[in-house]
Amino acid sequence: MIITMKLGATEADIRYVLKRAQSLGLKPHLSEQGGQKVIGLLGDLHGLDSDSLRALRGVDKVQRSTRPFRLASRDFRSEGSVIQVRGCPVGGNLLAVMAGPCSVETRDQLLTTALAVRDAGGRMLRGGAFKPRSSPYSWQGLAEEGLRILADAREATGLAIVTEVMSPEQVPLVSRYADVLQIGARNMQNYALLNAVGETRMPVLLKRSMMSTVEELLLCAEYILSNGNPNVILCERGIRTFETYTRNTLDINAVPLLKELTHLPVVVDPSHATGKSSLVRAVSRAAIAAGADGLLIEVHPDPENAWSDGFQSITPREFGQLMEEIRVIGTAVGRTV
Repeated sequence: MIITMKLGATEADIRYVLKRAQSLGLKPHLSEQGGQKVIGLLGDLHGLDSDSLRALRGVDKVQRSTRPFRLASRDFRSEGSVIQVRGCPVGGNLLAVMAGPCSVETRDQLLTTALAVRDAGGRMLRGGAFKPRSSPYSWQGLAEEGLRILADAREATGLAIVTEVMSPEQVPLVSRYADVLQIGARNMQNYALLNAVGETRMPVLLKRSMMSTVEELLLCAEYILSNGNPNVILCERGIRTFETYTRNTLDINAVPLLKELTHLPVVVDPSHATGKSSLVRAVSRAAIAAGADGLLIEVHPDPENAWSDGFQSITPREFGQLMEEIRVIGTAVGRTV
């Protein structure tokens, strides 16, 4: 249920409505839209008389959300949300490009990549310090040393840091170094982790699981939002289908669909979606044309010798070409890089 307060509603009016909702056993979430305060009510709404809330002083209208994801829904917020990451907006007219290696390997490797990403116009540096892998014998990351290297690269380049957190216990550690906490596809439905990042108020990049529906993705975002953290960025990274020529199948439908269903910004990861470096640029262009708010790209100075996912990583030179291409596509759809 969503309560929209009148433009002239006083702080006392708003506090009273919040307390009234709490007295009914509900959890209210306050936001602002177009100068009006909006209160989303979470909890068991069965039997709740909306007319009794509509009669409260300062209330303009009360409506029931038609979606199970209440705070993520356009019913709650019709305007698109813009998430600020160290002064870089994700959402709105600017396209946010996050790029870097799958894994932080060495200081020289990361700094070389970070400088190339910055010089080409990328705004954030992605890199894994903790790596969840299908095999327990695969490279698992440098852990805190990798986080330190990421922080040093930020100091040298000014790029914001996007890196994965894998468990609730890791959240305080990763939060000390990162600017965006990434929830990987394998952890999308790790509800304890979603609750933990929801309590941080830090920007969170939530990747869609390879076997989840759009609604399941949005309900996972709802966990983060319902814990008080409005700074959620959704990431479409491909789903598992019967096709074997690519690593996953990019659900390009999901981009405009998510923009229709939710106010949260949406980025696309063409590297994991295709698993083939030769396809990354073409799929990136398609994602921007479909309305994505940004891209998450794997870039490595020497993909053939990368410690993980080299087959889907593009070189700094190719990344520079990609940035030029999406500038053209972006202009055509009213976006800037």
